[in-house]
Amino acid sequence: MTLVFTTVDPWLKKAGILAGGLDVHIYREGAWRLLHGHSLYLDETVGGLLYTYTPFSAIVFMPGLAVPAAWITDAFLLVNLAVLYACVLMCWRLLGYRLSARLASIAALLAITCVFLEPVRTTLFYGQINLVLMLLVLWDFSRADGSRLRGVGVGLAAGVKLVPAFFIVQNLALRQWRSAATATAALAGTVALAWIVSPSDSRQYWFSTFFHSDRIAPDTEPANQSIRGVLAHLSGGSSPVWLWLALAAAVAGLGLWMSVLLYRRDERLLSVTLAGMTACAVSPFSWGHHWVWFVPLLVHLIHRAQTRPGWWVAAVSLFVSTGAWTYQWAPDYASVGVFVLPKPWHSEPVLENVYMVVFAFALLYAWRVIRTVADGIVGTSVQSSATNRGSALMSGRERTD
Repeated sequence: MTLVFTTVDPWLKKAGILAGGLDVHIYREGAWRLLHGHSLYLDETVGGLLYTYTPFSAIVFMPGLAVPAAWITDAFLLVNLAVLYACVLMCWRLLGYRLSARLASIAALLAITCVFLEPVRTTLFYGQINLVLMLLVLWDFSRADGSRLRGVGVGLAAGVKLVPAFFIVQNLALRQWRSAATATAALAGTVALAWIVSPSDSRQYWFSTFFHSDRIAPDTEPANQSIRGVLAHLSGGSSPVWLWLALAAAVAGLGLWMSVLLYRRDERLLSVTLAGMTACAVSPFSWGHHWVWFVPLLVHLIHRAQTRPGWWVAAVSLFVSTGAWTYQWAPDYASVGVFVLPKPWHSEPVLENVYMVVFAFALLYAWRVIRTVADGIVGTSVQSSATNRGSALMSGRERTD
């Protein structure tokens, strides 16, 4: 939190953490348009931007109309901070820890630390909804296999933003048929509800807007941290679509396969985290703030570091490489994130595609965990090590086995 308030003036126009809120105002306007019968997709919204979310999302954003426009930015900032804290707690839960006062305190400190991660900081700045969607997915995977409600969170998240639909595919790969069916039904329910409320917007979105990713931004945008973004950055935007599709399909298959292996080895948090990162990688356009999955990855690395201190190096490396480092271009403007550093650095292949580089290392790390658990080097599983050897973070009695 100290870094967030010291690396850039918190009130600096277009960059300060307390001077943002553009996206939450777009959400609010979308809800207003739906309520008053105006088109969601044919006209520009706040700031000259286009509405890119599903028609169902405008229904979800309806409660925002109860908050005065002058207050909505600060109100949603507080909501996102609370959701971030809940996400960190849910991560510990997925690792097998019991909720306690000590865990709650540590989770609060870690959540504050995560505010400096660029995806989190930018989500807070814009008033984005990424953390809320991640919480829905984490809640889903925290439930027991075969739970009646498991899949609802994924379905609702996908109903707002389509990228979480990747977790339906993950459930299929895991042979969690009931969860996949529940998630699909929930997603279908969001589409049906929106079609009833606004058939014209639904037709426009599913038969036209859905196919135009260029409504978001050009693929060459430095903030596009995806496979398609990497190809565009390296080629200047001239790479063929078939190449992206082939690479995306291969990476999606690899990510799903590894997530299944992790899940079967009782590495549930790392499994869902890797799936979330894979979804960002294969998506046609992934802004930096879509990569909030670095939060559970950081929690997992800190968990590992309790019994193997060397993993602190990995945790710190993740924090530094994905931090909200800023560069002030002008007295009233600063860029946030390693991938938008000024030239010549921001056009350097590694830095400009830093999140995809981190993703590559995450795949290698996940494979190491898979092999380690399979070879029995860490006992029955990595997750049981904190109980077996003791933990500097929490005592064994604060965990479930």
